[in-house]
Amino acid sequence: MPYLRDLRESRELLGNLVARELKGQYRRTVFGQLWSLLNPVATMLIYTIVFSVFLGAQPPRGDPSGLDVFALWLMAGLLPWLFVARVVNGCIEVLIGNESLIKKVYFPRAHLPLSVLLSVGVTWLIEMVVLGVALSLAGAFVVPWLPLTLVVMVLLGIFAVGLGMLAAIANAHFRDTQHLVAIALQMWFYLTPIVYPLDVVANATRSDPWAMTIFQLNPMEHFVAVFRDLMYASRWPDSVDLIWCVCSALVVGMFGFVVFTRSERRLAEIL
Repeated sequence: MPYLRDLRESRELLGNLVARELKGQYRRTVFGQLWSLLNPVATMLIYTIVFSVFLGAQPPRGDPSGLDVFALWLMAGLLPWLFVARVVNGCIEVLIGNESLIKKVYFPRAHLPLSVLLSVGVTWLIEMVVLGVALSLAGAFVVPWLPLTLVVMVLLGIFAVGLGMLAAIANAHFRDTQHLVAIALQMWFYLTPIVYPLDVVANATRSDPWAMTIFQLNPMEHFVAVFRDLMYASRWPDSVDLIWCVCSALVVGMFGFVVFTRSERRLAEIL
């Protein structure tokens, strides 16, 4: 495809955009890139205190890892979610923030959301390495599952940038999109079993099986389950969850890319 060839030939521009995103994330801050670790750690501490200490939430014991640590169980699901939220939030503003560049020169506009994905991905990779080390020290068997974990990380990246591209185009047309997405992400977070086990939902919907079925249509529920199986429980994920991850990434990623590329020709007029 000509467009994909243009993307490949202008990869140097993509590298410059990624470098700019990385440099601009924590510009003029004292701790710099260290904030990428401090922010999720602070979030983890807050949720651990509220849900584990005050409300007495207990995660399922990792099988066969044997782990029973709420903070590590929480982080195994929280980091993938934070990655998706950062990519979507970054993509919402990326077209408007580069309005002058879009109007002056031609380049594959898809480089803009891709630069957000890659810059956030660098930070996420560091966070996941730190989590992997912490889980290994706690007794999990992370290393044997690294190849599959990386594959699922790529799938989640495709899923996230697909959503980001849709959000970017929508925000270029309707500036209210960023506010609606902020509300939607907050609701989506609590509808995903990140700070509570899935058993809580199963017990609450025992009298209505359809409610649990609808709940499981959430793609992030399956992504979180796969990451927890691989990293926290140290086991092969459920095949249904893996299929959901693959299908969600392909469908959302391709749909977002098609919508974005078909809409980018009028971006200069819209912005």
